[in-house]
Amino acid sequence: MIRARLKAAQDRQKSYADKRRRPIEFKKGDMVLLKVSPWKGVIRFRKRGKLSPRFIGPFKILARVGDNAYQLELPEELSGIHNTFHVSNLRKCLADESAYVPLDDLVVDKKLNYVERPIAILDRKVKKLRNKEVNQVLVQWEHRKGSDLTWELEDEMQRYYPHLFGT
Repeated sequence: MIRARLKAAQDRQKSYADKRRRPIEFKKGDMVLLKVSPWKGVIRFRKRGKLSPRFIGPFKILARVGDNAYQLELPEELSGIHNTFHVSNLRKCLADESAYVPLDDLVVDKKLNYVERPIAILDRKVKKLRNKEVNQVLVQWEHRKGSDLTWELEDEMQRYYPHLFGT
């Protein structure tokens, strides 16, 4: 009797969980985006940034491997990476191009990190907070999809990219 009630409770919990869960399946030839974080992340100021690109691609699916993995057609630049990925690292490629970094803009270093590099500093401003003032610079970035200008902290930029300041 206790086992029957325990089994009924487990089945009820499973049905609740299954309502929210949907199977992620792709077909051969579908275009997908690859999550960047599985291979050491996107490096910007030597840490992951919340505004850094999350996906690269699109890539073509070559084959399904087992229940939860797919083989992708990767370009020569990514030859150091195994071409089989779990479905949790893939996203269906939609028409919105601002969600991914195009392959021709992809530059990967020896450790397989994608590094964004600043091109120039275009403007300066002082942001006034409650108790202090923060110096910021307007930075133009290389290989940036969408808006390639961002406001960054001046002292961080001077620390990591002193060649942009000419001093």
